[in-house]
Amino acid sequence: MAPVLLAATPEGWAARVCQRPLELLSDHAHLERKAANNALELLNRRPPRVGNEWSAELAQIAREETQHLLLVTRILFRRGGALNRVHRNPYAGLLHGHIRFGTGAELLDRLIVSFLIEARSAERFGRLALESEDRELARLYRGLRQSEQGHAAAFLELSTAASDRASVQKRLQEYIEIEAGAIQAQSVGFTLFSGL
Repeated sequence: MAPVLLAATPEGWAARVCQRPLELLSDHAHLERKAANNALELLNRRPPRVGNEWSAELAQIAREETQHLLLVTRILFRRGGALNRVHRNPYAGLLHGHIRFGTGAELLDRLIVSFLIEARSAERFGRLALESEDRELARLYRGLRQSEQGHAAAFLELSTAASDRASVQKRLQEYIEIEAGAIQAQSVGFTLFSGL
């Protein structure tokens, strides 16, 4: 099971976003906070037939996301930036809008959404690492890319503990198309999930 993102990030996106590094760092700090909260929330949703490895994996993801939050905010603050008080992520909102809340499939959907957000993050950080002329930020983006790839793989593996493989594959294919539409619908901005 090796799904790919249907919509590649357009050429020129990374160069544009790199023009406003403090906005991107502020946005990403909030994304790391939300990712840590998501992992902690999922930690308590362990399926009955699954052992403690579920909780251990999600605790590790939450820890790494929190470490990234600390790393990103240190760079942001040292460079004179600040966290925005309000943070919106319309891309994630579109993905969450398709979660089948209140059903037995809710957990599977949440894991697939988490997988796709991490996969898209990894793809975008790869672009930023190649495009950034700021050596410190390029190094940061390379490290984040590798971590996000690992988190994506972990969420995909956890999804197979939440449901049978056929259901995972079917829903994943549906969500891959949803994700492509969601990322292409984003307006121009200087955030990780902005459009071009």
